[in-house]
Amino acid sequence: MTRRLLAACAMLLGTAVLAREAPVPQQVADGVFVLEGAREHFSRANGGDIANTGFIATPAGAVVIDTGASLRYGQAQRAAVRATTGRDAVQVYITHAHPDHFLGSQAYADVPVQALAATAARIARDGDRLAQNLYLLVGPAMDGTAVRVPSALATPAVAPGDASQAPAAVSFGGRRLQLIALHGHSAADLAVFDDATGSLFAGDLVFFERAPTLPDADLPAWLAALDRLAQLPVRALVPGHGPVVRGTQAIAQTRDYLLWVRDTLRDAAARGLDMHEAMRLRAPERLRRLAVLEAEWQRTVMQRYPAVEQGIWPAAR
Repeated sequence: MTRRLLAACAMLLGTAVLAREAPVPQQVADGVFVLEGAREHFSRANGGDIANTGFIATPAGAVVIDTGASLRYGQAQRAAVRATTGRDAVQVYITHAHPDHFLGSQAYADVPVQALAATAARIARDGDRLAQNLYLLVGPAMDGTAVRVPSALATPAVAPGDASQAPAAVSFGGRRLQLIALHGHSAADLAVFDDATGSLFAGDLVFFERAPTLPDADLPAWLAALDRLAQLPVRALVPGHGPVVRGTQAIAQTRDYLLWVRDTLRDAAARGLDMHEAMRLRAPERLRRLAVLEAEWQRTVMQRYPAVEQGIWPAAR
């Protein structure tokens, strides 16, 4: 599908043309496609299109994983699904309740959209506020966007440190997908694993070459979730942000970053550093290439350091 056609899809409601063109689907395995987001923060230039989304072609229709940050994006994504696979979407799964992953769901009004129960509850409670925040950050790209609350999957969440919970299995036209319920990046994080190709859509449990975001993080649970994902026979891993990886090195990089954050915040508190001093601490050389590292570190310190100082953030204990 051409960039020109995708750009046209992004203007279906007459919104302004954005500096960033709509992403083009990349085929990463047989029937598995990814639309890679910008490794940036939200801006008018990128229209909020910073998360990876994707779809899996099946004989029954396409299974879509995450719908992006706006109605405009969701419509362009759905057009790309039809053009790429020759079929429409038959099912949508939302990995978690951060706005760059679910606000395009309005474009799938006639398609089932599902998420873990805690994700659906968070979107119902906070979705309008999250959408309004994005309007302020990215402007016209959000025109016409409204929240669609997904229906809740019955799949139970895995307790921190417990890797024994069997994933739910679903089949579309004979193509079997595992729905793996975890948490750690947020209160509920859904991963989707395609048995046929070994492709894992990890949502924001995994970042690659981009510093992870931690506003809702439970680090012990997140680290346990990474251990669970590392047990899968992964051949192609789609992180929530960053390029597709052949193997599990993105899991290792995410774990490395989280452990650095945990240990650095603990050490800063033990040394009696104030927040501004903690913000000036530098990451080790191996992590300095990560996109938006400095901004994410400062954000994490502002959001988490007071709790670390008081010993009330789980990662601080």
